[in-house]
Amino acid sequence: MKIYDISMDIHKDMTVYKNKEEKKPRITVAQDHKTGSSYTSYITMEMHTGTHIDAPLHMIDGGSTMELYDLEKFIRKCKVFDFTNVEDKITEELLQKKNIEKDDFILLKTRNSFVEDFDFQFVYLEKSGAAYLKEVGISGVGIDALGIERDQGGHETHKALLGQGIIIMEGLRLKEVAEGEYILCAPPLKIRNVEAAPTRALLIKDIPSNIFE
Repeated sequence: MKIYDISMDIHKDMTVYKNKEEKKPRITVAQDHKTGSSYTSYITMEMHTGTHIDAPLHMIDGGSTMELYDLEKFIRKCKVFDFTNVEDKITEELLQKKNIEKDDFILLKTRNSFVEDFDFQFVYLEKSGAAYLKEVGISGVGIDALGIERDQGGHETHKALLGQGIIIMEGLRLKEVAEGEYILCAPPLKIRNVEAAPTRALLIKDIPSNIFE
């Protein structure tokens, strides 16, 4: 069995969207072993920091929030598709060449996974691609960028997917993951009434039949 950790590390100097300083997490030590009997720290960060999941409220006024997602949607089979040869955007035409079926949860591996610093020209899912995935009726889509779209003023990609209840997962790291089928385990933090939540995303390959024996 092989487990791939496809999450970003959370730390104060991590890569954040558009390199905005205010988006970087702040970790504060409240007490250490010199000042008390235990070590305690706090973290302050945006819900969209690192690897995270969007809920409809993120882009839709009155949209549903994170706690309304069924947990089973984040522990399931998924498909990783390799688009590392794409320079700019993933379109309907490109997606049609892949075996994408109704209820699939798909992860888009691009050249983004090989870049550590924020790339203002990151590869994204263009609105025609989002419309196609909506038409197919997938369950969820993840991408190895801190945003699933860019340079689309109306947020058409987000709205097409979230408006249909399709899960969006952003900030994946897929450098070591080959195209194929996996088990996804990526439940978000259980936070009420929010538009997004961080997740520790894992992919599992080749699970032995006797694993629990």
